[in-house]
Amino acid sequence: MKLKFLSLFTFTLFLLQHTLARQLTAPPLAGLPQYITTVAAKKSFKIAANKVTARIYVDPQDWEGVIRGANDLSADIDRVTGLKAAVYSQVNPVIKSILIGTIGKSRIIDKLIAQKKLNVSAVKGKWESFVIQTIGGDLVIAGSDKRGTLYGIYDISEKIGVSPWYWWADVPVKKSSALFLKAGRYVQQSPKVKYRGIFINDEWPSMGGWTSTKFGGFNSKMYENMFELLLRLKANYLWPAMWSAAFHSDDPDNFILADKMGIVIGTSHHEPMARPHQEWVKNKSKYGNGEWNFETNKAGIEQFFEEGIERIKTKEEIITIGMRGDGDVAMGSGDDQANIKTLRHVVSAQRNIIGQVYGKNPAEVPQLWAVFTEVQRYYDAGLNVPEDVILLLCDNNWGYIRRTGPEQEKKRSGGLGLYYHIDMNGGPWNDRWVNTTTIPKLREQFNLAYQTGIDKLWVVNVGDLKPKELPIDFIMRYAWNPEALPADKVMDYTTSWAAQNFGPSYATEIGGIVSDYSKYNLYRKPEVQSTKIFSVVNYHEADLEVKKWRALTRKAEELALKISPQYQDAYDQLVRYPTKASAGVAEIYLAAAKNNLYAKQGRVTANDYALRVRELFALDSLLSENYNKRISKGKWDKMMSDKHIGYSMWSMPKENKYPELVMVKPLSKASMGIAIEGCENAWPGNERAVLPVFDRLLKQSYYIDIFNKGTGVFSFTATPDMDWIKLSETKGSVATERRIQVELDWDSMSIGTAKGKITIKSGQDSVTVGVEAINARLPVITEPYFGNFSGSEFSIPAPLFNRNVPGSKARWVLLPDLGRAEGNMGIYPVTAPSVKASEAPYLEYKVFINNTGKVRICLGILPTQDINPARGLRIAAGLNDQQAIVLDARKGFADTFSEYTPENLSRSKTLKAIQPANPGIKLISNGPRRNEIFDNLRWLDFELNVERAGLQNLRIYMVDPEIVLEQIVVNPDNRFPSYFGAPVMQHIPKKKK
Repeated sequence: MKLKFLSLFTFTLFLLQHTLARQLTAPPLAGLPQYITTVAAKKSFKIAANKVTARIYVDPQDWEGVIRGANDLSADIDRVTGLKAAVYSQVNPVIKSILIGTIGKSRIIDKLIAQKKLNVSAVKGKWESFVIQTIGGDLVIAGSDKRGTLYGIYDISEKIGVSPWYWWADVPVKKSSALFLKAGRYVQQSPKVKYRGIFINDEWPSMGGWTSTKFGGFNSKMYENMFELLLRLKANYLWPAMWSAAFHSDDPDNFILADKMGIVIGTSHHEPMARPHQEWVKNKSKYGNGEWNFETNKAGIEQFFEEGIERIKTKEEIITIGMRGDGDVAMGSGDDQANIKTLRHVVSAQRNIIGQVYGKNPAEVPQLWAVFTEVQRYYDAGLNVPEDVILLLCDNNWGYIRRTGPEQEKKRSGGLGLYYHIDMNGGPWNDRWVNTTTIPKLREQFNLAYQTGIDKLWVVNVGDLKPKELPIDFIMRYAWNPEALPADKVMDYTTSWAAQNFGPSYATEIGGIVSDYSKYNLYRKPEVQSTKIFSVVNYHEADLEVKKWRALTRKAEELALKISPQYQDAYDQLVRYPTKASAGVAEIYLAAAKNNLYAKQGRVTANDYALRVRELFALDSLLSENYNKRISKGKWDKMMSDKHIGYSMWSMPKENKYPELVMVKPLSKASMGIAIEGCENAWPGNERAVLPVFDRLLKQSYYIDIFNKGTGVFSFTATPDMDWIKLSETKGSVATERRIQVELDWDSMSIGTAKGKITIKSGQDSVTVGVEAINARLPVITEPYFGNFSGSEFSIPAPLFNRNVPGSKARWVLLPDLGRAEGNMGIYPVTAPSVKASEAPYLEYKVFINNTGKVRICLGILPTQDINPARGLRIAAGLNDQQAIVLDARKGFADTFSEYTPENLSRSKTLKAIQPANPGIKLISNGPRRNEIFDNLRWLDFELNVERAGLQNLRIYMVDPEIVLEQIVVNPDNRFPSYFGAPVMQHIPKKKK
């Protein structure tokens, strides 16, 4: 369904996207405008033209990484033009050269400053900023520090046509015989988030297998490519791979190279004091009694810590402090207070070691402490993190932050950071294989973090790095300046990303495909798929899912035939593989669901769906093999090795395994069976068949399936007993199955409730299907509205409001493409104060309710976590001018993270226990893994009193600003359970001529 009132907005976005694509800029958020042209202009600087390139000069006394970066720029010019610019490590450049250097470190740059030719007041002394300026025939790149200079270099590289993903996704360089830089001065201010980086984790079997094959392990040859990617994305921070690797000791050049190139190294949330956990695993007998227990092996562990700090004291590193149990589990006893006491001793000892090794106050040495898993409980219980330490807050492992910046922590000198997952191995469930994170979701969550003061460090768990290229790209760019991308410009970013990596011709189409495949994956991530998720019999839900995935796959395949051959390898990695493979896994479960139901009904077509499952399963294997062996001539061999079909608990299965299938043995002769919409039973053999109620306002069409349970062909007749019952066909023959559509001629019916029946016969077999209809006069109204006469379930998308009434300090705003449909409604600003419902901004929806008394309503909201436990997470609702009911989205809920452990996730009763007390329409009895985290939606259900039947004003009020509203369901009906709820039908009155 398309939201009609969004048509102007969509058209405006379309124009913006095409404008961006034509400009061939980097995705927005990079900061600087496009200053590179391929045509000379007045006073422009010639980088390359007429088979001649400008020389590059860099002071030999500048940072080693800067000298390396200058050579990268030379290589990039060569990649674009076929002409390599000569690099000179000299301080006496000739005219018309590119001059690169760091303020205070480069004699070339400092001389220009002294001569007052270069004004660096806007960047000098700043963090990671730079100025690019044409001066007297030269092009100058001057950085405020090492990374500032490097970012200036790579900014030019990106703008001449070298994507940051040229190596990691084989994105072709945009060729040009001439490159010019427009005359002028271009200043890049410091990033809004100081440290921005990734965590390589869950790296076996895919990345581990790949780098072992290609580079011989997690060594400096591999990491050099990763460091360069980070710099090209203007990132600066890395937690290295750690499952089987020890970054500092596996290859001593790892750490040397990182420092040289300007990448700040850290260790993960459970690897304190710059010591990879594998260093303990492989050498624990060297330290005391070898127990990873501070209470019983204090001296040994302190020795281990001290060696780690000695090793890194001359390098740039953020030291992780704190301690977890051996193997990333909770430490110590089950008693929180005892563990808090132990942690205080641990941190005190760690801080003493840091002070002694560095020879200064430990507050002067960068440190972080991750408030992760059980440490969140300790923090909430009063465990204090030293003022100068970065307090690293976390998400729930599935992309929803657990705390916004606490008021009492916003002024801490160490600042606030965020550890966030776009990949997860562990509780609540694995999410590893392909990208399942949408850009609108990332923007909503990281905006919430940034606006509440979480801006010192962002580190993102990216698993194997591939195939998470798109969300990595977005987060690293967004971190530079979150305020540059409001919610209504998110698609601008995606389209520009596509234009940068594939050219402008199909940027809109590619942007749409990558947005949609991640959105569909977010409905239900591949690892938590099941045959019980989407309904086969209600609202055509399963069929519509297959249709959507097939249409998207077709788009991806058709576009592959149109794009230039040079883009095929990149297109396969970034677009076609994740789309086609995701679609295949989704359809495996949908086809298996039909197989299971049809086998229960006795349909011979159950076997066709079993065959389809096996075909898709084989295709999945072929797609993985193609990724590993053929894309880019086998460059990514083993990178696509994760098992991703057949999860039965949180951890990766030993092998891909499709769902259980049931084969039907056909009867020896043709035999009629009947199945109807809205029911899983089949006839003959069950109680009377009755179609769901027909409603004049909804004007439904319901189906009756006539199917064969045996071999051969049978004939049938279908006869209605009322003239107003219209059938798509009344007779025919069936070899496998046929579908009859049932509609009503409303104009020939009387006002009121009507009943009829359809008799279906084949030989001696006869089945009667009941028909019930409610006809009434249409409401008199000039506005669009929702509702029906029958009191059945109906859905309202949050953006389809009739009125949006702002409050004095906040308002509801559209968050396009967020969630399952066209968009969600959120609050601007997210830092607005909480208010009473009577003073709050509200959304008003016109709804028709045909009965008085209690009406049940469910609000579908994003599963925002308990970000402010002392306050709650509240929203309010009311009818007309009645006093609103305030709902607390977290009250009575178990903590949606701390209750998840690898052990209890294998027990479905644990998952059922964390449902809300009144789970609304989304809980199917004994359904597998049905909860707000896996559904990416939380349901709040309540009742309102309808005093007078007819049209009502349903109002949804903001109370706390972080709630995001996606959907409203009125009269939820568990007789017809579905994942998405009843299809949206907004009634739009016809205008009088």
